[in-house]
Amino acid sequence: MTHRDSDFRERFDGGTLDEDVWLPAYLPAWSSRAASAATFELDEGLVLSIPPHQALWCPDLHREPLRVSAVQSANWSGPVGSAYGQQAFRSGLVVREEQEPLWGYLPRYGCIAVTCRADLTRRAMFSAWLVGLESEPGDCGEICIVEVFGDTVGTLPDGSRSAAVGQGVKALDDPRLRQDFFAPPTPLDVAQQHTYAVDWQQDTIRFSVDGTPTRTVRQSIAYPMQLILGIFDFPGKAAPEHASAATPKLLVSEVVGSGPAP
Repeated sequence: MTHRDSDFRERFDGGTLDEDVWLPAYLPAWSSRAASAATFELDEGLVLSIPPHQALWCPDLHREPLRVSAVQSANWSGPVGSAYGQQAFRSGLVVREEQEPLWGYLPRYGCIAVTCRADLTRRAMFSAWLVGLESEPGDCGEICIVEVFGDTVGTLPDGSRSAAVGQGVKALDDPRLRQDFFAPPTPLDVAQQHTYAVDWQQDTIRFSVDGTPTRTVRQSIAYPMQLILGIFDFPGKAAPEHASAATPKLLVSEVVGSGPAP
């Protein structure tokens, strides 16, 4: 099923991942589905994790050592040897495994909300973001619904938890966009469940956390976008010895999308 400009609700409660909507691999064209496969389970939602034995992602291509477990709601590529793929992370990339097109959830405007919680080490990060399909050149901008790095998680003087919660627009290689992304320190415990949301309209993009507005971006994106949910680990970052053996996890309990107002 393809969901375009329509209401969408995913609770990951069907017993198996709906692979008509979600691909459990991260940008597989640059490696393969097997080499970029997510570690996940369905347990009161989608649980993405990075156990200590998980291999590096694109180790011969990605400059910083990276491990990732992610699902994405669309996928495609050109033929092997071509440069046609999604979110190229360096120049000169070519497709190593041609991807069969998947058009799962592809909103164009509307409200998209992700309810989740994360267990982070200091060298881990979780994110939920919308990104252009790149089926047309330049259609590659990003609406970041939430991005939190573990080394920003801390404790306030009153004992409550905080983190730098990133939200906004990333231009990437779309010349029509300007970078407008901030990650201010926020009183928030990411280990507890929160709803991170975006209200994507034709002239503005508004962000919120648990229904409270956080920021407004005075620009927009006009092309359909796919949703990616992921947990990341950066082994090259300095971290306490015990943290290197920990397992970062992201539990997504619900994704809700509503189409644009008529």
